Amino acid sequence: GMRIAMKPEEFDAQLESARREATKSFGDDVMLIEKFVERPRHVEVQPGLTWEVRRSLGEAAVRAARAVGYVGAGTVEFILDSSHNFYFMEMNTRLQVEHPISEMITNTDLVEWQLRVASGEPLPLTQDEIKLSGHSFEARIYAEDPKGDFLPGAGPLIHLSTPHPNQHVRIDTGVRQGDEVSVHYDPMIAKLVVWGHDRIHALNSLTTCLADYNIVGLNTNVDFLISLASHPSFVAGDVTTDFIQEHYNTLFPDRKPSHELFCQCALALILEEEQEGVRAVAATQDPTSPFRPGATPRINHQLSRIINLKCEGTDTSVQVYYLGSGKYHMTVGTASFDVSGSLVCNNNVRQLSASIDGCISYSHIVMEDKDIHVFTETGGWKMSIPAPKFEKEIGKAGSVTGGAVAPMPGIIEKVFVNPGQTVEAGDPLGFPTRIKIFLKDKVYVIKAASSGIVEKVLFSQGDTVAKNTPLVKMKEAEEH
Repeated sequence: GMRIAMKPEEFDAQLESARREATKSFGDDVMLIEKFVERPRHVEVQPGLTWEVRRSLGEAAVRAARAVGYVGAGTVEFILDSSHNFYFMEMNTRLQVEHPISEMITNTDLVEWQLRVASGEPLPLTQDEIKLSGHSFEARIYAEDPKGDFLPGAGPLIHLSTPHPNQHVRIDTGVRQGDEVSVHYDPMIAKLVVWGHDRIHALNSLTTCLADYNIVGLNTNVDFLISLASHPSFVAGDVTTDFIQEHYNTLFPDRKPSHELFCQCALALILEEEQEGVRAVAATQDPTSPFRPGATPRINHQLSRIINLKCEGTDTSVQVYYLGSGKYHMTVGTASFDVSGSLVCNNNVRQLSASIDGCISYSHIVMEDKDIHVFTETGGWKMSIPAPKFEKEIGKAGSVTGGAVAPMPGIIEKVFVNPGQTVEAGDPLGFPTRIKIFLKDKVYVIKAASSGIVEKVLFSQGDTVAKNTPLVKMKEAEEH
């Protein structure tokens, strides 16, 4: 029941409209009148403000706490307009998830302070003794799909490698590689917090650390955060609550894998195969193996092969010519490249250094069955080795076609259909999966994409499902 009245003569009609909607939704038409703030910033007493505004915000927060007799750690939130006029929004009687930023720029431990105050001890420092130093950013690493309206996700953390924590890089997390991000809790994986001497220094540190945050097994917002943190308007500090909508096209550009990326992937596969061969020969201790280190190369012979890769739905072939001495000539489409490099495994992360036509690039490689994940400074890519034709034919047997799949991980709350039932396109099949999004429950109802007959319902009420899990098997209706 929220409406905006920009002119006095619009007020009565907007109020009545809001009341009707509120009554229909909640059975209550009581309204609150608030000032509408255009292009607002959501501020929790942070840098990026003048000292005068920051002091005024702090004093207002203290007055709010004293007015209700509040003692302990708390967070007061404000809405700030473009002229730095601010308005009270709400108070949380606890530390917010952004509290590490305050700790980084004040060199304090607010959780410890909270415990001390609760035990009746005085604060370790007075307000005048607290000094601000530098700038800090916090990025929340989430299991979610930014391109899919930021729907939450769940699943296994098959691979998880993070930047190295130090005095200026902090990672707050409760999961590790091999754990499962559950549908029963908030899908936040970690908080990445960085500190720098100034805003630009801290922002550069953030993008570097995000590039080192490599996750395989589920969708995350890491690539989106890299795009956001490097956006010119964000770098300039021109940020409002409408930032994503205003810059959607540049934050979510149509990405296409470059020829050089295919070369990096092919090089990683070749170097991994060579290392596997060396390890296998070493295990057999066969002195006659042509693959042993230092074996005499074959003369007047040029080895070539084709490596087929798939990325973003596009099949691409990389023609590789082995030139010897760790050098290769690769052709992708009509472009050709001279390629060399090295692959080193460090802390369970393969670090690829590639020279492509003399241009050096660095990336992290994670290999998972037939998938190769390439993490670069601008984000991650998933490459796949297409399955042979005979495997594709085997995979067709018993497949579920014409049915519905779960759009996100969740819990089956209700089933609307039964085997043998005829449905039309647009009919609800049921399967509302209840997902916790920002502490608000939302229900998503899956509908039939086309008409047909329900052949089999694959899940029951209360079952937990992963994203893209088939939920119902359907067949075409018989024509009479």
